[in-house]
Amino acid sequence: MTPEDFIKEYEQALKSQDWLQVDPLFHEKVCVTFSSGTLHEGKPQVKIAFEKNFAAIKSEEYQMSNVRWIMKTESLATYLFDYNWKGIINGKRIMGNGIGTSVLLKENDRWVLLTENLHKPPTS
Repeated sequence: MTPEDFIKEYEQALKSQDWLQVDPLFHEKVCVTFSSGTLHEGKPQVKIAFEKNFAAIKSEEYQMSNVRWIMKTESLATYLFDYNWKGIINGKRIMGNGIGTSVLLKENDRWVLLTENLHKPPTS
C-alpha cells in the first residue's frame, strides 16, 4: 500500500459511515481535530467522535480532492487536501467543506493515520 492508496481506502471507509471500516486505518494514538475545533486524542475518543458523526449525518457523501504532498519518506507522509461533504442532519440537507492536514505513519508495513486536522475554508 502506498500513501496514495491509503487516501483512497480512507475516503471509501469514511463514505461507509461504519467505524469497523475506519478503525484499521488509524494509529492507536491517533489525534483528530474537527473543523468545529473539537480535539479527539487516542483511538477510543476518536471512535466516539466518528460514531457520533456517523449517527448524526444520514446519507453522507464525502470527497477529498486537491491532495498536495508536503513530505513522503519510507515511513512518514504528510499531505494537505480539500474536502467536501453533504448529508442529511435532522431532516435537512446540509453541506460543508474545508482544508485538511494529515500525517501518515508506516507501521507493520501498512500506512495508518497518525493525525488529521480539519479546518474551515479560509475567508477572503
